[in-house]
Amino acid sequence: MAQKEAQGVAEKKKGRRGPGSVIGSSAVGCVCAVLTIYGVGGEAFTRLWRLGFIASFCTKLSDTVSGEIGKAYGKTTYLVTNFQIVPRGTEGAVSVEGTVAGLLASILLATIGCLLGEINVPEVLICVIASQIANLGESIIGAAFQGKEGFRCIHVQHIVAQEIRRYDLQDT
Repeated sequence: MAQKEAQGVAEKKKGRRGPGSVIGSSAVGCVCAVLTIYGVGGEAFTRLWRLGFIASFCTKLSDTVSGEIGKAYGKTTYLVTNFQIVPRGTEGAVSVEGTVAGLLASILLATIGCLLGEINVPEVLICVIASQIANLGESIIGAAFQGKEGFRCIHVQHIVAQEIRRYDLQDT
């Protein structure tokens, strides 16, 4: 935490998350888990709920890892909307180091889901692609709106990322 504070990239409240953040990060995955447990929609939908569950947490893990690695080790950070070089920690900024770490985290979690028999090999690819599309969408929203007058709710980004992921999964 001291390193983040010294670099000016520390989160508010020393990174502690409130209930809204926890709910926003886990709601889609939890709903998919409940739908799976109760077999809503039969076997065909159960596979979709499992896929949604894994994809949801792949996205959250990828987002968290890419942000933390990018803030800590990103050599050059770019604003995702115009590729302007910006300081680490800037909303909507991405780095190669953070992006690669987030991608690898998503691949790892999706692969574990496959090894546990929750999803199959093609669905691993779907989870990874959906997570990266959602993270890119969240970065675009952060770059375009976060910190602007009238747009103060970071949870909106998480909701939009979840919706992008849900839409992406429905197309498969």
